[in-house]
Amino acid sequence: MTSCEEDVLKIAKKLEKMVEGKKPMENVVDLLECLSNLPINVDILTKTRIGMIINDLRKKTDDEKISKRAKALIKEWKSLLDGKTANGKSSSTKPAKSVTKSDPSHPVRNDSASSSVASYKPIQGDEMRSKWVAMVSSALRSGELPDGTLDPDDLAVQIEGALYELHRGNDKYKSALRSRVFNLRDKKNPALRENVLTGVVSPSKFAKMTSEEMASAEMKEEREKFTKQAISEHQMAVNEGTPSEMFKCGKCGKKNCTYSQMQTRSADEPMTTFVYCRECGNRWKFC
Repeated sequence: MTSCEEDVLKIAKKLEKMVEGKKPMENVVDLLECLSNLPINVDILTKTRIGMIINDLRKKTDDEKISKRAKALIKEWKSLLDGKTANGKSSSTKPAKSVTKSDPSHPVRNDSASSSVASYKPIQGDEMRSKWVAMVSSALRSGELPDGTLDPDDLAVQIEGALYELHRGNDKYKSALRSRVFNLRDKKNPALRENVLTGVVSPSKFAKMTSEEMASAEMKEEREKFTKQAISEHQMAVNEGTPSEMFKCGKCGKKNCTYSQMQTRSADEPMTTFVYCRECGNRWKFC
Protein backbone atom coordinates (compact mmCIF):
# COMPACT_ATOMS: atom_id res chain seq x y z
CA MET A 1 0.00 0.00 0.00
CA THR A 2 1.40 3.39 -1.01
CA SER A 3 1.64 6.32 1.40
CA CYS A 4 -0.91 8.19 -0.72
CA GLU A 5 -3.38 5.31 -0.43
CA GLU A 6 -2.87 5.22 3.36
CA ASP A 7 -3.58 8.96 3.61
CA VAL A 8 -6.73 8.63 1.49
CA LEU A 9 -7.99 5.72 3.63
CA LYS A 10 -7.45 7.71 6.85
CA ILE A 11 -9.38 10.68 5.48
CA ALA A 12 -12.07 8.36 4.08
CA LYS A 13 -12.66 6.81 7.52
CA LYS A 14 -13.03 10.23 9.15
CA LEU A 15 -15.47 11.46 6.49
CA GLU A 16 -17.45 8.22 6.56
CA LYS A 17 -18.02 8.60 10.31
CA MET A 18 -19.22 12.15 9.72
CA VAL A 19 -21.62 10.99 6.99
CA GLU A 20 -22.96 8.28 9.33
CA GLY A 21 -23.45 10.84 12.10
CA LYS A 22 -20.89 9.22 14.41
CA LYS A 23 -18.69 12.33 14.39
CA PRO A 24 -19.51 16.06 14.07
CA MET A 25 -18.85 17.81 10.75
CA GLU A 26 -15.54 19.46 11.72
CA ASN A 27 -12.61 20.49 9.48
CA VAL A 28 -14.37 18.96 6.46
CA VAL A 29 -13.06 21.63 4.06
CA ASP A 30 -9.49 21.01 5.28
CA LEU A 31 -9.89 17.26 4.73
CA LEU A 32 -11.25 17.84 1.22
CA GLU A 33 -8.33 20.17 0.53
CA CYS A 34 -5.89 17.47 1.65
CA LEU A 35 -7.53 15.06 -0.80
CA SER A 36 -7.20 17.63 -3.55
CA ASN A 37 -3.46 17.92 -2.91
CA LEU A 38 -2.80 14.17 -2.94
CA PRO A 39 -1.64 12.42 -6.16
CA ILE A 40 -4.74 10.22 -6.41
CA ASN A 41 -5.03 7.90 -9.41
CA VAL A 42 -7.67 5.47 -10.69
CA ASP A 43 -6.31 2.53 -8.68
CA ILE A 44 -6.56 4.48 -5.42
CA LEU A 45 -10.07 5.68 -6.28
CA THR A 46 -11.13 2.08 -6.89
CA LYS A 47 -9.50 0.58 -3.78
CA THR A 48 -10.55 3.25 -1.27
CA ARG A 49 -14.08 4.04 -2.56
CA ILE A 50 -13.35 7.64 -1.62
CA GLY A 51 -15.50 8.90 -4.51
CA MET A 52 -18.64 7.24 -3.11
CA ILE A 53 -17.96 8.65 0.35
CA ILE A 54 -17.48 12.19 -1.00
CA ASN A 55 -20.70 11.84 -3.02
CA ASP A 56 -22.61 10.75 0.11
CA LEU A 57 -21.11 13.71 1.96
CA ARG A 58 -22.22 16.08 -0.81
CA LYS A 59 -25.80 14.79 -0.60
CA LYS A 60 -25.97 15.05 3.18
CA THR A 61 -24.35 18.41 3.88
CA ASP A 62 -26.20 21.74 3.95
CA ASP A 63 -22.92 23.67 3.86
CA GLU A 64 -22.55 25.28 0.44
CA LYS A 65 -18.76 25.49 0.72
CA ILE A 66 -18.45 21.76 1.48
CA SER A 67 -20.90 20.90 -1.29
CA LYS A 68 -18.99 22.92 -3.90
CA ARG A 69 -15.63 21.45 -2.85
CA ALA A 70 -17.05 17.92 -2.95
CA LYS A 71 -18.54 18.48 -6.42
CA ALA A 72 -15.20 19.79 -7.70
CA LEU A 73 -13.39 16.69 -6.41
CA ILE A 74 -15.97 14.32 -7.90
CA LYS A 75 -15.71 16.10 -11.26
CA GLU A 76 -11.92 15.91 -11.16
CA TRP A 77 -11.91 12.21 -10.31
CA LYS A 78 -14.57 11.46 -12.92
CA SER A 79 -12.23 12.86 -15.56
CA LEU A 80 -9.58 10.37 -14.38
CA LEU A 81 -12.05 7.49 -14.73
CA ASP A 82 -13.17 8.74 -18.14
CA GLY A 83 -9.52 8.89 -19.19
CA LYS A 84 -9.03 5.27 -18.18
CA THR A 85 -12.08 4.19 -20.18
CA ALA A 86 -10.87 6.05 -23.25
CA ASN A 87 -7.26 4.87 -23.09
CA GLY A 88 -7.84 1.38 -21.74
CA LYS A 89 -5.39 1.88 -18.87
CA SER A 90 -5.10 3.72 -15.59
CA SER A 91 -4.58 7.43 -15.83
CA SER A 92 -1.44 8.87 -14.34
CA THR A 93 -1.59 10.97 -11.24
CA LYS A 94 -3.15 14.36 -11.66
CA PRO A 95 -0.78 17.24 -12.42
CA ALA A 96 0.17 19.77 -9.77
CA LYS A 97 -1.89 22.91 -9.76
CA SER A 98 -0.07 25.92 -11.11
CA VAL A 99 -0.90 28.84 -8.86
CA THR A 100 0.76 32.22 -8.97
CA LYS A 101 2.81 33.49 -6.06
CA SER A 102 0.95 35.79 -3.67
CA ASP A 103 1.76 39.47 -3.88
CA PRO A 104 3.91 40.39 -0.84
CA SER A 105 2.67 43.99 -1.01
CA HIS A 106 -0.76 42.84 0.14
CA PRO A 107 -1.41 41.57 3.67
CA VAL A 108 -2.19 37.90 4.12
CA ARG A 109 -5.94 37.38 4.25
CA ASN A 110 -7.72 34.73 6.26
CA ASP A 111 -10.99 34.43 4.32
CA SER A 112 -12.39 31.16 3.03
CA ALA A 113 -10.27 31.25 -0.10
CA SER A 114 -6.89 32.08 1.39
CA SER A 115 -7.31 29.83 4.42
CA SER A 116 -7.97 26.67 2.44
CA VAL A 117 -6.05 27.10 -0.82
CA ALA A 118 -2.33 27.78 -0.73
CA SER A 119 -0.98 30.12 -3.42
CA TYR A 120 2.32 28.30 -3.53
CA LYS A 121 4.74 28.16 -6.45
CA PRO A 122 5.20 24.51 -7.55
CA ILE A 123 8.70 23.06 -7.37
CA GLN A 124 9.77 22.64 -10.96
CA GLY A 125 10.10 19.01 -12.04
CA ASP A 126 8.90 17.48 -8.76
CA GLU A 127 5.14 17.12 -8.48
CA MET A 128 5.19 15.25 -5.16
CA ARG A 129 7.29 17.88 -3.39
CA SER A 130 4.99 20.59 -4.74
CA LYS A 131 2.01 18.81 -3.23
CA TRP A 132 3.73 18.55 0.16
CA VAL A 133 4.49 22.29 0.04
CA ALA A 134 0.80 22.93 -0.66
CA MET A 135 -0.27 20.75 2.30
CA VAL A 136 2.11 22.52 4.70
CA SER A 137 0.94 25.93 3.47
CA SER A 138 -2.70 24.88 3.89
CA ALA A 139 -1.96 23.66 7.44
CA LEU A 140 -0.33 27.00 8.28
CA ARG A 141 -3.52 28.74 7.11
CA SER A 142 -5.87 26.36 8.97
CA GLY A 143 -6.74 28.92 11.64
CA GLU A 144 -6.72 32.64 12.28
CA LEU A 145 -3.48 34.30 11.22
CA PRO A 146 -1.82 36.23 14.08
CA ASP A 147 -0.35 39.73 13.82
CA GLY A 148 3.12 39.74 12.32
CA THR A 149 2.49 36.62 10.25
CA LEU A 150 5.17 35.81 7.68
CA ASP A 151 4.22 34.59 4.20
CA PRO A 152 2.80 31.05 4.77
CA ASP A 153 3.75 30.03 1.23
CA ASP A 154 7.41 30.99 1.71
CA LEU A 155 7.46 29.26 5.10
CA ALA A 156 6.00 26.10 3.57
CA VAL A 157 8.69 26.05 0.88
CA GLN A 158 11.43 26.49 3.50
CA ILE A 159 9.98 23.82 5.82
CA GLU A 160 9.65 21.27 3.01
CA GLY A 161 13.13 22.13 1.76
CA ALA A 162 14.69 21.68 5.20
CA LEU A 163 12.97 18.29 5.64
CA TYR A 164 14.04 17.20 2.17
CA GLU A 165 17.65 18.05 3.00
CA LEU A 166 17.42 16.10 6.26
CA HIS A 167 15.81 12.96 4.83
CA ARG A 168 16.44 13.15 1.06
CA GLY A 169 12.89 12.21 0.13
CA ASN A 170 12.82 8.79 1.83
CA ASP A 171 10.02 7.39 4.02
CA LYS A 172 11.22 9.47 6.99
CA TYR A 173 10.73 12.58 4.84
CA LYS A 174 7.06 11.73 4.21
CA SER A 175 6.48 10.70 7.82
CA ALA A 176 8.05 13.92 9.13
CA LEU A 177 5.90 16.03 6.80
CA ARG A 178 2.71 14.23 7.84
CA SER A 179 3.61 14.76 11.49
CA ARG A 180 4.15 18.48 10.98
CA VAL A 181 0.95 18.95 8.98
CA PHE A 182 -0.97 17.12 11.73
CA ASN A 183 0.58 19.20 14.52
CA LEU A 184 0.03 22.48 12.69
CA ARG A 185 -3.67 21.61 12.29
CA ASP A 186 -4.06 20.52 15.92
CA LYS A 187 -6.72 22.83 17.40
CA LYS A 188 -5.47 22.00 20.90
CA ASN A 189 -1.98 23.26 20.07
CA PRO A 190 -2.43 26.70 18.43
CA ALA A 191 0.83 28.02 19.90
CA LEU A 192 2.95 25.85 17.61
CA ARG A 193 1.34 27.19 14.42
CA GLU A 194 1.53 30.77 15.67
CA ASN A 195 5.21 30.40 16.60
CA VAL A 196 6.04 29.08 13.13
CA LEU A 197 3.97 31.78 11.38
CA THR A 198 5.56 34.62 13.34
CA GLY A 199 9.13 33.32 13.05
CA VAL A 200 9.57 32.44 16.73
CA VAL A 201 10.30 28.92 15.50
CA SER A 202 12.31 29.04 12.27
CA PRO A 203 11.60 26.60 9.40
CA SER A 204 14.95 24.85 9.94
CA LYS A 205 14.29 24.43 13.67
CA PHE A 206 10.72 23.26 13.02
CA ALA A 207 12.05 20.64 10.60
CA LYS A 208 14.29 19.19 13.34
CA MET A 209 11.76 19.24 16.20
CA THR A 210 10.73 15.94 17.77
CA SER A 211 7.13 14.95 18.48
CA GLU A 212 7.73 15.77 22.14
CA GLU A 213 8.99 19.26 21.27
CA MET A 214 6.01 19.97 19.00
CA ALA A 215 3.47 18.82 21.60
CA SER A 216 1.16 21.29 23.33
CA ALA A 217 1.89 22.51 26.86
CA GLU A 218 -0.99 20.37 28.11
CA MET A 219 0.43 17.23 26.49
CA LYS A 220 3.93 17.96 27.83
CA GLU A 221 2.48 18.35 31.32
CA GLU A 222 0.66 15.00 31.02
CA ARG A 223 3.83 13.26 29.82
CA GLU A 224 5.83 14.73 32.70
CA LYS A 225 3.15 13.59 35.13
CA PHE A 226 3.19 10.01 33.82
CA THR A 227 7.00 9.95 33.81
CA LYS A 228 7.16 11.08 37.45
CA GLN A 229 4.53 8.52 38.40
CA ALA A 230 6.43 5.73 36.65
CA ILE A 231 9.69 6.72 38.37
CA SER A 232 7.91 6.89 41.72
CA GLU A 233 6.36 3.45 41.26
CA HIS A 234 9.71 2.00 40.22
CA GLN A 235 11.52 3.47 43.21
CA MET A 236 8.85 2.26 45.63
CA ALA A 237 8.97 -1.25 44.26
CA VAL A 238 12.76 -1.52 44.19
CA ASN A 239 14.03 0.65 47.03
CA GLU A 240 11.24 0.72 49.61
CA GLY A 241 9.70 -2.69 49.09
CA THR A 242 9.34 -5.24 51.85
CA PRO A 243 10.81 -8.69 51.02
CA SER A 244 8.10 -11.33 50.80
CA GLU A 245 7.39 -14.79 49.39
CA MET A 246 3.64 -14.19 49.30
CA PHE A 247 3.71 -13.20 45.64
CA LYS A 248 4.61 -15.44 42.71
CA CYS A 249 6.07 -13.73 39.64
CA GLY A 250 3.98 -14.42 36.56
CA LYS A 251 7.05 -14.05 34.35
CA CYS A 252 9.70 -16.29 35.94
CA GLY A 253 7.58 -18.19 38.49
CA LYS A 254 9.85 -17.29 41.43
CA LYS A 255 8.69 -15.88 44.78
CA ASN A 256 11.70 -13.67 45.50
CA CYS A 257 9.77 -10.40 45.56
CA THR A 258 9.43 -7.12 47.42
CA TYR A 259 6.20 -5.19 47.81
CA SER A 260 4.96 -1.82 48.98
CA GLN A 261 1.56 -0.23 49.35
CA MET A 262 0.39 3.28 48.60
CA GLN A 263 -2.88 5.20 48.57
CA THR A 264 -3.23 6.17 44.90
CA ARG A 265 -6.97 6.86 44.87
CA SER A 266 -9.44 8.37 47.32
CA ALA A 267 -9.09 7.60 51.03
CA ASP A 268 -12.05 5.24 51.11
CA GLU A 269 -10.63 3.09 48.29
CA PRO A 270 -8.27 0.11 48.84
CA MET A 271 -4.54 0.81 48.75
CA THR A 272 -2.54 -0.12 45.66
CA THR A 273 0.09 -2.85 46.12
CA PHE A 274 3.26 -2.57 44.04
CA VAL A 275 5.29 -5.78 43.60
CA TYR A 276 8.83 -6.16 42.23
CA CYS A 277 10.46 -9.48 41.32
CA ARG A 278 14.11 -9.43 42.37
CA GLU A 279 14.87 -12.39 40.10
CA CYS A 280 13.82 -11.07 36.68
CA GLY A 281 12.88 -7.42 37.33
CA ASN A 282 9.21 -7.89 36.50
CA ARG A 283 6.85 -5.38 38.13
CA TRP A 284 3.09 -5.39 38.62
CA LYS A 285 0.47 -3.78 40.79
CA PHE A 286 -3.02 -4.52 42.05
CA CYS A 287 -5.64 -3.12 44.40
